[in-house]
Amino acid sequence: MSLLPPALRRLPLLLWLFASPLQAGEPVLEAPDEIIAMLQEYLPEEAGSPHKLELLLSQILATEGYFSPQFEFSENKGEVRVKISAGPRTRIASVDVAVDGQIEAKTKANLIADWRLPVGQPFRQEDWNEAKQHVLAQLLSSEHAAAKLLDSAAEIDPETQQARLSAHYDTGPRYRFGEMQIEGLKRYSPALIERYNRELHPGDLYADEKLNKLLANLQATPYFASVQAAIDLEGETVTHADGTISAPLKLTVRERAAHRVSFGAGVSSNTGARVEFNYHTPDLFNQAWVLDSGLRLEQKKQTIYSDVFLPPDDKNRRHSVGMMLEATDIQGLKTERYAVGAQSVQQRGSIEQRLSLNWQEETRTPEGATETISRALVPNVSWTWRKVDNLLDPRRGIVLQAQVGGGAKAAFSDQNFIRLHSRWQQYIPLGRLDTLSLRGEIGYTLADSRDRVPQDYLFRTGGTGSVRGYAYQSLGIKEGDATVGGRFLGVVSAEATHWLNESWGIAAFVDAGDAVDQLEDVRLAVGYGLGARWRSPAGPIGVDLAYGQRTSELQLHFSLAIPF
Repeated sequence: MSLLPPALRRLPLLLWLFASPLQAGEPVLEAPDEIIAMLQEYLPEEAGSPHKLELLLSQILATEGYFSPQFEFSENKGEVRVKISAGPRTRIASVDVAVDGQIEAKTKANLIADWRLPVGQPFRQEDWNEAKQHVLAQLLSSEHAAAKLLDSAAEIDPETQQARLSAHYDTGPRYRFGEMQIEGLKRYSPALIERYNRELHPGDLYADEKLNKLLANLQATPYFASVQAAIDLEGETVTHADGTISAPLKLTVRERAAHRVSFGAGVSSNTGARVEFNYHTPDLFNQAWVLDSGLRLEQKKQTIYSDVFLPPDDKNRRHSVGMMLEATDIQGLKTERYAVGAQSVQQRGSIEQRLSLNWQEETRTPEGATETISRALVPNVSWTWRKVDNLLDPRRGIVLQAQVGGGAKAAFSDQNFIRLHSRWQQYIPLGRLDTLSLRGEIGYTLADSRDRVPQDYLFRTGGTGSVRGYAYQSLGIKEGDATVGGRFLGVVSAEATHWLNESWGIAAFVDAGDAVDQLEDVRLAVGYGLGARWRSPAGPIGVDLAYGQRTSELQLHFSLAIPF
């Protein structure tokens, strides 16, 4: 019995061009709701002859496993009604999956056990096609890169409502990765690609997983606009004594532009309106060094920066150097600072480690207090551990971060201090769509005094991403009429998000926190409110209206809510 392929179910119904119209108007179906829902979207705009209509409906029902439908047609005052009795649904009675070729017994058994349309399930044409393709895809993604589906059959018995399925595959030979053949390189050498190739080596058994990791690594670099790769089964191959075949790996890349200049504008609830100019090149001095530099002008902060990133070394460490000039005017505190530094980033499993050494000089001018100049040379190490189901929009998982750094008078700093800081973010699914997000942050700067410690190594809080309901960095120590950083920080937050659909959600939250110079001064400032969420391509965007209990004021906050 022939079945209507799923693709045809979405094509224009050409059959109706040849039908002899019975009456104008879309036919009215009388059937259970699930049958009507199945058929409704494929009905023609005009009812045709009963024979043509019956044929069409029978073909659609057959793709869902109904092979013995009964139809009763009636017509009254131009309205065509069709009473449908779909009959019993055909179910799978037996499955015979055969896999021939050079395949390990365990792998073969796992493939057959993972068959997607088992005995007892209803027969659906779409499920049948997907089950066949799933086995083939599993073979092709392993060392059997030339596997084929030789033949398949679905024998339908309408009288017993049973389907007997069979599929026959041939794995072909087992393949290994051969030498890499690279096309498209102009500015860069093949050695650059090898720096990002951590797992795929000539002689390894072919596996899609290894190839996809290489592609993902290269696509994430600043060097290539597109990357494509596949083993060349028709190329020059080598047959080994164990019967495996090495085939060359063809890698085709398209390099990004050598120079890019961009302009941007935006607004932040923390630092106000912003305009920005950026210059980027991925091939500084023809060394595949990446230069990012720019000028960012915000209402409360102005920054000039320049960073140079080197390709990863043989231990997968990414080194960089940079400099920055910055001026801020926030909560009555004006600061001017310039800084230079170096950093090394390394991913160790699920933990990202950052080692850095930074030197900065800061001029701090609190409104109504004395100007202070502070200098510090600070080595710092931080660790971030992520275990979430989605990096941009998590519903389940945890993110932890801890860092320690410090300065000493004996090593070009004006004050002895050690700075400790940690953050925690937990995501808990609520029901099918909703999410509970919990957040905590603590910090402590161990020093005899906060005097002459740069603000970067002290703590202020308040604003988006910390304690909503309060102005940006408005929670801290009063010095004159300004708010400056203290030696202790504590922040906690809870937020529940209810998603109305795939794109839009509403959130309710409570935040609390403070930054102080002595633990006995802790008086948590509480803020709470409601917000809107939109799932953008870059991650959830949030707009929050929060009330601060300490100030009895409302604050508007907006942010890109990506976990740190």
